[in-house]
Amino acid sequence: MKLNRAPRAQHSETIIALIDVVFFLLVFFMLIGRMDATAPFDVVPPIADTGRDMPAGGATLAVSRNGALALDGADIARDDLDPALASFLARDADLRLRINAHRDAELRHVLPLVAMAEARGVKDVVLVVTPGADAGHRP
Repeated sequence: MKLNRAPRAQHSETIIALIDVVFFLLVFFMLIGRMDATAPFDVVPPIADTGRDMPAGGATLAVSRNGALALDGADIARDDLDPALASFLARDADLRLRINAHRDAELRHVLPLVAMAEARGVKDVVLVVTPGADAGHRP
């Protein structure tokens, strides 16, 4: 006696390939996304007329509208900033310090920070600004 087996149904594409693509996209966006520490307060940088793209790496010092400070996302007192910069410089002699000041922050809150960083030995101080609408990219 010969038994006939039911013909095998054609399987559609498996979902495994789709899962692989989703994981590749997840890894891709994790690698290209910015992982900077955010300040515990709202900081809206001033608008620039000209400038370059902001370099990556280093430490970020945020300055609020009223002069409060945050170093790499953590609140810090102005008196504690100099020792904190010293410890950053001990780990990285070529430290880049980005100062992200609110556009309404007074210069009396920002300029002493630049002078303190330069006196401490920070070689590269970058002021963060927002590109203007009509400002083209100029090197």
